[in-house]
Amino acid sequence: MSKISRRSFLKLVGAATPAILFPAVTSWAERNLNQGDASKPNVIVLLFDAMSARNLSVYGYPRPTSTNLERFADHATVYHSHYSGGNYTIPGTASLLTGTYPWTSRAINYSGGVVPGVAENNIFRAFGEDYHRLAFPQSMMANFIVSQFKADIDTFLPAGAFGKLDSLLSEYFPKDQNLALRALDDFMFKMDNKPASMVLGPVQWSLYYRDSARLPTEGYPRGLPHNVTYPLYFSLEDLFSGVASLIPTLPKPFFTYLHLYPPHAPYRASDRFDSKFIDGWWPEAKPVHRLSDGFSESKLTSARRSYDEYIASLDWEFGKLLDSWEDAGVFENSYVIITSDHGEIFERGEARHTTPLLYDPVVHIPLLISAPGQKTRRDIYAPTNAVDILPTLMQLTGKSIPAESEGKPLPGFGGVEDFERSTFTVEAKRNPAFAPLKQATVAMRKGNQKLIYYTGYGGKNSFEMYDLEKDLEELNDLYPARPAVAKRMREELLETLLAADKPYTK
Repeated sequence: MSKISRRSFLKLVGAATPAILFPAVTSWAERNLNQGDASKPNVIVLLFDAMSARNLSVYGYPRPTSTNLERFADHATVYHSHYSGGNYTIPGTASLLTGTYPWTSRAINYSGGVVPGVAENNIFRAFGEDYHRLAFPQSMMANFIVSQFKADIDTFLPAGAFGKLDSLLSEYFPKDQNLALRALDDFMFKMDNKPASMVLGPVQWSLYYRDSARLPTEGYPRGLPHNVTYPLYFSLEDLFSGVASLIPTLPKPFFTYLHLYPPHAPYRASDRFDSKFIDGWWPEAKPVHRLSDGFSESKLTSARRSYDEYIASLDWEFGKLLDSWEDAGVFENSYVIITSDHGEIFERGEARHTTPLLYDPVVHIPLLISAPGQKTRRDIYAPTNAVDILPTLMQLTGKSIPAESEGKPLPGFGGVEDFERSTFTVEAKRNPAFAPLKQATVAMRKGNQKLIYYTGYGGKNSFEMYDLEKDLEELNDLYPARPAVAKRMREELLETLLAADKPYTK
């Protein structure tokens, strides 16, 4: 076994056909790319998976987790009430890339996808062929969504690009990578489940664990960052240096969607920040929610500290990326968007984001946009949502906004600050994708008010309502105390949900 390589394994299982060994597509560095109209602005979307705005010092968090994001904010528009479309990667990514809420895209389930009618109006197609369109979904869940749009993408970087170890098989099937991803990497060889093949699975696992055990871990006291579910290892240094060197090589104008896996769990801080936040600070304890996993307060506090240290490690490397892009003049003719697909939660008995809960830590995400040549900071406080990214970028680049888009141009970039507008976040991972949402959590933000609706979790459907201006920690449920406001918001939410479900109601 010690002499069997990953390539040998591919040959053994019959995967090494000529079409796989000599794929029709080449790497991005080998492509013969045509130069477009360089006078048009470039667009860079840099997304950090599972990054909560509530844990960033740029938004007032007491720990200094994001000093370089603060530096970026000095020449950017900073959105203080920006929300994800969902509380994990599938709905969060789909909302950003299609401009539609999860109840429209139907990207709601684990490993789910976007319905064809919505997929045709993705952000890559909307940019059109006069832009060079590049996607790097390092997150495999993001891959499920992005690979649906591969026909509209000029350069598609595999998740293992800039990594230390990549044992994924789907990249060997470029003609239908989405199907290969689902059939092989997600079904046959997923690392957190028993493999579908009891013969080939253990072979793949043994090769991966052998190779990963040989990786150097200097600089990472808890081990190298990796995807806990899929066989990918990387270092923050390699990841950010790869992204830094990539952008200046692209033909102009370009649109890039860079979906980076950190700070998603497992939280592997570098030695510079490991144990940095053993600082005596304790977050406010909150009641355990009936739908949580019931984790103890001490476990949540420990996980939060590890998460914060990982964010700080990421932010340190992001600072080097800023320096590189500044030296290369990237900011002079580029819109640079920093955001996330969802947040992370460490309260009420719940950790991370595989939860039916929609409290702010898991859905309030960062959004910072630097316009070409921008030198000063601007702050926006009106609620906005991930569905607003697509229409905003279309307006900024002179493109048509798809009629199906449910977002609006962002204030500061063609839109207006509308405190009366309603935005939504949807969680329905256990609900069938093509059926009315009977088991779901839906949050509606309208001004400073936030209504949360729970349905299908056993017992009577329920609501919670919070005033986020006076109660940022969402501790004082105003739903029973303000019946008139609650009634108006409840009726609007339920009517909107009913309309979204109508195509799937018999």
